[in-house]
Amino acid sequence: MISLRYHIVSITAAFLALAVGVVLGSTAISSRLLSGLSDDNGALGRQVVELRNDRNALDSKLAEADRFATSIGPLSVKGQLADRTVVLVTTSDARPGDRDSLAELLRAAGATVTGELQLTDSFADPRKADQLRDLVARLQPAGTQLPTASDPGTRAGGLLGSLLLLNKDSGQPQASADETASALGGLTGAGFVKPGQGLRPAQLAVVLTGGAVAGDSAGDRAATVARFAIQLDRSGAGAVLAGGAGSADGTGGIGVVRADTAATSVLSTVDNADSAAGRVVTVLALRGQLDGKSGRYGVAGNAEAPSPGQAS
Repeated sequence: MISLRYHIVSITAAFLALAVGVVLGSTAISSRLLSGLSDDNGALGRQVVELRNDRNALDSKLAEADRFATSIGPLSVKGQLADRTVVLVTTSDARPGDRDSLAELLRAAGATVTGELQLTDSFADPRKADQLRDLVARLQPAGTQLPTASDPGTRAGGLLGSLLLLNKDSGQPQASADETASALGGLTGAGFVKPGQGLRPAQLAVVLTGGAVAGDSAGDRAATVARFAIQLDRSGAGAVLAGGAGSADGTGGIGVVRADTAATSVLSTVDNADSAAGRVVTVLALRGQLDGKSGRYGVAGNAEAPSPGQAS
């Protein structure tokens, strides 16, 4: 007769065998799993190394292309802006090196650079929009008319356009020397601009900015710069808005302009002015402005062509 003790021992032995089997099975599975993960990790490591090598190779090629564009740039723009005058307007995030290289290339094209005006960080600050708008109205030179739009970028573009650019029909200044000095002094004192020494009005303008604007008010800041450049273009013989990587994004000044069909029909934009090739294109785009042509140039997805004459 089978006793209760026998049943208990048998059941215990069965559960013990099952537990041992589970442990042994899971150990084998874990070993195979760990081995597979190790293989995957090794493959990923090799892929990272390959991608890093590819990136380094591309960086080297880009650097070589930039050196070539730097050396050939002056020859490619020679005479394009002969006997023309250009004023440079820079935003607070524009790189000084890009500005200096662009000014040198403009001179190689035959242009006279009449000076630089820097827009400070406060210029595009939404918290100071009302102050800028009111100040612009008070500083307006006699005989000039500000645009009807109420946004600070357009209003400031109207004022500074009359100070920085010559009348496109007569070639004469749109404000007297005293009016210009007074207006620039007022904007400087309020912390909105920093004019360079010897600044004089010119026929054409380049607005040089950085990349995408960051922060909570990025869209408003980018819109102020974009609308300023659009109005500046309307104030003289032509203007180009040029920026670096990210400037054609939705939170970049160029991106805001390119989202406006009416704006792109008059203002030219270049989204890779942080490269030697992009600066050459900026000069050529400025030449196009003299001929009544505008375009969206560069390497971003919303550009129509790398340079003038290459539109598809």
